[in-house]
This record gives sequence, C-alpha cells and structure tokens, in this order.
Amino acid sequence: MLRIRDLILPETHDVSELYYHAAQALHVRASDIAALHIFRRSLDARKKPDLRWVYTVDVTLRSGEGAVLRRCRSAKITREAPYVYRIPRCTAAEWPVVVGFGPAGMFAALVLAKAGLRPLVLERGDPAPLRREKVKRFWSGGPLDPESNVQFGEGGAGAFSDGKLNTGTKDPRGEHILRTFVRFGAPHDILIDAKPHIGTDKLCGVVKAMRMRILELGGEVRFGARLTSVLHSNGHVTAVRYIDAQGEQELPAESVILAIGHSARDTFESLLAGGITLVQKPFSIGARIEHPQSLINASQYGAAASHPALGAADYKLALHLPGGRSVYTFCMCPGGTVVAAASEPDSVVTNGMSYYARDGVNANSALLVGVGPEDFGSEHPLAGMFLQREIERRAFVLGGRSGKAPCQTVGDLLSGRASGKLGVVEPSYKPGVVPCDLAELLPAPLIGAMREALPLLGRRLRGFDLPDAVLTGPETRSSSPVRISRDETFQSVSTLGLYPCGEGAGYAGGITSAAVDGVRCAEAILKAY
Repeated sequence: MLRIRDLILPETHDVSELYYHAAQALHVRASDIAALHIFRRSLDARKKPDLRWVYTVDVTLRSGEGAVLRRCRSAKITREAPYVYRIPRCTAAEWPVVVGFGPAGMFAALVLAKAGLRPLVLERGDPAPLRREKVKRFWSGGPLDPESNVQFGEGGAGAFSDGKLNTGTKDPRGEHILRTFVRFGAPHDILIDAKPHIGTDKLCGVVKAMRMRILELGGEVRFGARLTSVLHSNGHVTAVRYIDAQGEQELPAESVILAIGHSARDTFESLLAGGITLVQKPFSIGARIEHPQSLINASQYGAAASHPALGAADYKLALHLPGGRSVYTFCMCPGGTVVAAASEPDSVVTNGMSYYARDGVNANSALLVGVGPEDFGSEHPLAGMFLQREIERRAFVLGGRSGKAPCQTVGDLLSGRASGKLGVVEPSYKPGVVPCDLAELLPAPLIGAMREALPLLGRRLRGFDLPDAVLTGPETRSSSPVRISRDETFQSVSTLGLYPCGEGAGYAGGITSAAVDGVRCAEAILKAY
C-alpha cells in the first residue's frame, strides 16, 4: 500500500477526481489503481478567497508498487502497512478493577475484556441516559448532583464537550481509538477528518454501546460506586473501598487502573492521605470567550464563508508573552454553547460544548493562561486544586449565589472597567450570567496576561478581540492540577498494582490521548499477567 500526502483539490470537486490526481502523483494510469482510501482530509483556508481540500490517500496498485515507489522518489509518497491493533489473549482468572468510566477507563476495560479478563468498573456517576437528564435539569436551574454531573458519569467529562478527537499524540493506538468509536456508532467521518469530532449528542449513545460490549465479554460496570480508598500492604495493592447505595464496600484487588478524571478532588485527597504519591502539576486557568460564529466563519473563510460544504469554522491560537506566560485557546467549540460544569456545591465552573451539527449562533473556546507551582502559594501536593476551588467559589458569590456565572465583555476587560451591560453577543451560558469585573474573580497576573494577549490574538484572527465578545468564567478544569506519579511500567511509584491513568492522573489531555493511555495501562496489566 502506498500513502500519498498533500493531494490538492479545489473547494468544489468530486471525490472520484482523487483517482486521477493519485495516478498523476504516481505516474501511472488511473486504471492501474486497484483501490483508493482516504486516510485524512483537511480544508486549507490560508489563501482566501481560494479554498482548497488537502487529502492524504492510501492506494493499492494492481502490481509493481515497489518499482513505482523507486521511480517517484518523493517524500510525500511512502509505503505503509495497514494498521492492525492486536490484543493478546490472557487466560488468567482475574478481575482487574477499573476506577472511572471516562475515555481512559472505558478503553482500558474494553481491552482487558477482549483479552479474556473480566474487568470490574467502578463509576461514581450514572449511566449516560440518566446522567444526561440530571445535567439538563442542572442547566435549567435545578439542583447539582455532586456524584453525577458534567464531570462524573458514564463517558467522563468529554461526554459533555464537543467530542473532539484531534490530539497531539503520535501514538498509533490513536487510529485504533477512532476505529473503535466508529464500530460503536460514531460517524465514519472521524476516520478521515483532520479535526474529528463526534458531538455531545452522538457520544452518549456510543459510550453506552461500548459498555454493553464490555458486559457481553464478561466484564461488570457498577454505577453509583465512589472510590473512598486504595488499600495496600508491603508496597502492593490489596483492595479498594467504595461507597454505593448499600454503604461502604471492600473489594479485594491485585490490579487497579485509576482513571478517575481531573475533577475527583475527594479521591485525590483520600489517595494522598493513604500514602499514594501525588505531585503538583502545571495547568491553566481562564474564561470562555464567545463570538458570533458568523464572525469566525468570515475571518477563516473570507468570501466563501457562506458555502454550505464548509460548516462552522474553528480556530486554535497560542502565544508566549514576554513575561513568560503562555496564553492560548483550548477546546474550541464551533456553533456551540458555554455550559455549567461544576461538580461541587456553591461553585461555578464553565466549559464548552457542541452538538454534531455545530449549528449554534455562537462560537466559544477557553481563553487560558498557564499557571504553575509558583502561582499556587504552597508546596502542598494539592495546592493547585485548592486554587481552583477558591476561584470557583468566588465565582459563585460574584454570580449572586444563584448558579449564574460572572462575565465581562472584551472591551471592558481591556479598558479595566466592570461590565454593566452586554453588546451584540448574547451569552449562551445557562442558567444565566452576571456582568462584572473579572479582575474580582481571577488573579491579577492572569488578568494582565489576558489583557496583553487579546489584541495580539486579534491580529492573528480578525475579530478575536471584538469589544462585544463575552468572557464567561471561570474555566478551571482544562486539565488535572496534580500528577499521580508512576514508573515506566505504568504503576504508581509508591504502590505496585496501582496504575494511575488518563487525564486525572496527569498523563493525558483530551478524549483520544486519555483513551490511548487507558489502552497502554491495560496492556501493562496484560504484560504483567
């Protein structure tokens, strides 16, 4: 199989034209191509108003691939073997425990079940359908369930975002992750889009289907089961304790994958108290910035912005300020909404979400500033978590103790004045917002970095510093504030048999990378067996 990169086709084209362009690149006839598959596609909008599609394709010739490859001598044409992920069979009669059923825990459990083990999953939240009902009630002004919300429950925090699957990791297991999602109901386009996404509306059905497969293979998933402690003796895991509807339970275990997510603060505290090694980790804090999606489309697509094939435009911006701070956008949600993402009472947390269609009026993303141990004010391993909590509780007070979120227009932030009223951008956050001065919410160095960065980012993306754009805060949960230290075998440095995993353990940064880490931890257990 030959892989051809950077095949350029115009904005409007027929996919069958790929055969012609691939044949041209290989200096063969189109009839010499036995099969052609799209490996990746992306839209190049850099040369506005002309838009171009960029394809990477895999081609199987009827004969003579070696000779063709030698003749072409192009770095854009390589020989590739079809990727196949193989799971080894394991005959051990074991019940490895997986704590958490987000992307990391889900894929870890699936690999273990396919290998022949019988994983037992403990998830503190609810199954996806019930979880979704509780989240919608909370967004409508109802009560927060601290155990089942945007952060906790089947599918993890990523189930209420955009289902974005793009990742910086080059691990080949990423392709296995995408194929698995498609096998369980995700759109086929995620296999070829350069920036794949499933959408919150579709992701809930996908994770439920994955759970059913784990059960069919002999695994078990216990919902409403919150981990309270990990027991260990002589440096090795012996059991876990958890609370469910029947009270506290103890479960013997020799292998435990700890995929608890980045918001399991009570679990971080219990692990630290139980002698598990945790260390501070840099993360980021900021706010959600909202623009009209039409403005982002015009900035990215130019005169072609209204073309129906293009969809809602996205962006990704980053810069390093002279003072050393990094300011960047994260989790950009085209045509999406800003959502309430608290997991503790009397707190306000924001996040972004899109449905698969991405057809909302606004675009939003996190505008984040990097923070590190020097900002935490303490050497305590959980000092970053304490900082998050302090900001979230302050936001609750600024929002009138009603669950509403504090917000400010970009123009007012740059001018250093509190917002009294908003402009043309209507915030999407429910149950509502309270205009204020975000300098009362976020530490002064972060506000200063945002003020310095916004005009510079506006030069990179026209309209990004629109005075009427709205900043709704705080965004504090972009990644874990701690790392649960592990060694090269993926086991805790303090406790053998304990496998810290995914975003919550500080080893991933999104759905795909967390899922990959879950697979790697499962492989480590299989290797040990």
